[in-house]
Amino acid sequence: MVPVLMAGGSGTRLWPLSREQHPKQFLSLLGQQSLFQQTVLRTTTIDEATAPVVIGSGTHRFVIAEQLRQAGIRDAAILLEPEGRNTAPAAAVAAHFVAEEFGPDAIVFLMAADHAIGDQAAFEAAVQSAIDAASQGYIVTFGIRPTRPETGFGYLKVKPNSRLGASRAQEVERFVEKPTIDRARQFIEQGDHYWNGGMFLFRSGRFLAELRRLEPETYIRSLEALQKARREGDTIALDGRAWKECRNESIDYAVMEKTEQLALVPLDAGWDDVGSWNFLERLPASDAEDNRTRGDVVLEDAHNNLVHSSGRLVAMVGVDDHVVVETDDAVLVAHKDRVQDVRKIVQNLKRKKRTEANAHRRVYRPWGFYETVALGERFQVKRILVKPGEKLSLQMHFHRAEHWVVVRGTAKVTCNDKTFYISEDQSTYIPLGNTHRLENPGRVPLELIEVQSGCYLGEDDIVRMSDSYGRSETRDAPTKAVA
Repeated sequence: MVPVLMAGGSGTRLWPLSREQHPKQFLSLLGQQSLFQQTVLRTTTIDEATAPVVIGSGTHRFVIAEQLRQAGIRDAAILLEPEGRNTAPAAAVAAHFVAEEFGPDAIVFLMAADHAIGDQAAFEAAVQSAIDAASQGYIVTFGIRPTRPETGFGYLKVKPNSRLGASRAQEVERFVEKPTIDRARQFIEQGDHYWNGGMFLFRSGRFLAELRRLEPETYIRSLEALQKARREGDTIALDGRAWKECRNESIDYAVMEKTEQLALVPLDAGWDDVGSWNFLERLPASDAEDNRTRGDVVLEDAHNNLVHSSGRLVAMVGVDDHVVVETDDAVLVAHKDRVQDVRKIVQNLKRKKRTEANAHRRVYRPWGFYETVALGERFQVKRILVKPGEKLSLQMHFHRAEHWVVVRGTAKVTCNDKTFYISEDQSTYIPLGNTHRLENPGRVPLELIEVQSGCYLGEDDIVRMSDSYGRSETRDAPTKAVA
């Protein structure tokens, strides 16, 4: 059984904590580990599970690799999407990959990387039942008993008396993706429908046969994207031209609603898709007024609120039934009944080309991270951390000079034809137009303050001469961030 994690979502409904460059699956929202790390670790205790396969955006390549390393996961294969094409192409290329590596009878366990599971034992038991059904040739999904008329989920109705042998799986009579609110209420009243949990098990060859019958173009183009992929160790960058030819469609619409070989295993394991800020209601109440808070929060005569503070003090007086989320560069205030509309705020920010839609002040890179401390006319101040043994690309800027002050560790600096070292409390100056590189040759993180000055401070003012991480050795596009 091959676990396949789909980690390409943008998580717009959890803005401002989730951003395009660092979406919700990579955030630690429930515990110390990120949702992605919790998901991948959840698979390691399943019998006969191989190392995982991760499908994600090329933008998140290094975040994925770093979080796998932190979780102690080795030998994972990473398939990089040139652009988001929904879950049907992701499932297709995963099935092709598993069939190629393990054979058509190998079982794919396809799951979203941003869901939460509360009961690991119940989860494992459901997976074993699903494996039994998948071995019989079924495409298996997991059904969640609905608790409210939700229009954002698919609904499944099982056939009466259709239990598949000794497993808990049952044949599915009907699959309805994202119904109207009236129809969702009807399903709840009938009491015989399940939510689709967004996880699927199937033999790779069985799914590919259904895909070829129902979506032949996606079958062909996803295979082509894999065959023409650029492979570097365990990282596989899918071919962009073929990938763009895949129809932008969900696995639910493309296959699950149409196949006659669909089975369902009930899942009662504390599942949550963490699809909006209402997931905070999973937390225990913080006070007698049924508020749920995280971080530095002070409340007075406030009831039934969900409050998340990332750093600053959040104080609320006389406010009920609201969601408040604070980050260092944005604050969200929404009524609990309207949290699904947070994505509209993100769309509005993107139309206005606001950076808050895409990135936090702290931006992670394969060598470490940087964060903006101050920004004004003709100057910018950043804090930079470089991990031990790592280095930035060899680069130059057309419009800005840089001053570096080391506050921790030792830096190896290249500036034109000179290479030298600077330590704590020492500084150096990189003139405009000079080729330069920053390295950390030590065993502790290198931290420094960078002061940029010049007529233009945009992150597209960079030309790479060489790079250790396989990034293009050219001038960055305007949407790219620092080196």
